[in-house]
Amino acid sequence: MSDRRTHYVTTTDGVSIGGTVHGQGHPLVFVHGMLADGDTDWQALLPRLTGQFTCYLPSYRGRGLSGDHHDLSPGRMVDDILAYVESIEAPTGLVGWSSGAYLAVTVAATQADALDAVAPIEPGVLSLMDEQEQAVFGGAAVRMGQLAAEGKLAAAARAFAGWPFNDEEITMAEDAGYFDVAGRYVPTLLSLLQQWGEYDGPTPDDPAVLGAISAPMLVLHGADTTPFLTTSARHVADRVPSARVHAIPGAGHAALLTHPEALAETLSGFFAPARRSV
Repeated sequence: MSDRRTHYVTTTDGVSIGGTVHGQGHPLVFVHGMLADGDTDWQALLPRLTGQFTCYLPSYRGRGLSGDHHDLSPGRMVDDILAYVESIEAPTGLVGWSSGAYLAVTVAATQADALDAVAPIEPGVLSLMDEQEQAVFGGAAVRMGQLAAEGKLAAAARAFAGWPFNDEEITMAEDAGYFDVAGRYVPTLLSLLQQWGEYDGPTPDDPAVLGAISAPMLVLHGADTTPFLTTSARHVADRVPSARVHAIPGAGHAALLTHPEALAETLSGFFAPARRSV
C-alpha cells in the first residue's frame, strides 16, 4: 500500500501551496527547479529516501497541487516556502535544486528557527554570470518564448533546458517525458523569468543574506556542471558560516535525474540526525 498523502498551507495572499508527502522519519522539504513541479523533479530520488525521511514535495504557485496567482516574484515565493516549512511544526531539513536552491538559500537567511539544515543543489548566483553566460541564458529564454508562441510547449521547455543541461541530461529527460510535463508550465515560467528579472529584494547574490544563515548547509553541485554553476556553489559555501561544498562525481546540473543514487546517499548522510551538526 502506498503511503502517499498530501499537505497544504494557505499563504498570506490566499494561495494554497500543496505537495505530495512520502515516507516516514525526519521531515525534509524539497523545492523544485524552474521547469517542472515537485513530483516530477524528485520522483527518481524518492525511493532512496523515504525509508528514513518524510519527504514533502510542494510545487510553485500555478503548478502541481498549488493554486495559481500572478505574483511569482522571488520574495513572494520565498514566503510560500517559508509558510510551508513552518506549517510542518517540527525542525525540518530543506533541499532545493536550481531556482529552488536559490530560493532555499534565501529562506534559510530569513528564518533559521524552522530549519535544522539546508542543502541547495546547484544554486545559480545570477550576479556571477559573465557576458557569455548571460547570452546563452538569454538565448535559451528567447527561444523558449518563440516556441511557446507557436504552441510547441514541450519543445519550448527543452529549449530552455539547453542552457544548464548537458546532452546526457537532455536525452534522459526526453526519455522520461520530463519536457512533456514541463511544457505545461512554460507560460508560467515566462512570467516568472520576467518578474525575477525585475526583482530588487534580498537574494543569495547579497553577501549579507548569505552571512545571516546559521543552519548547517551542504552546497551541492555536479562535478561536470558548467563553470558558472560551480563558481556559484563555491560562492555560496564560502560566505555561509556553517557551509561546506560537495561535488557529485560524474554529474552535471541535473544530478537528481541522472545520478539519484549518489545524490540520495549524500543527502542521507548530511540530514541523518546523528550527522547534521558535522
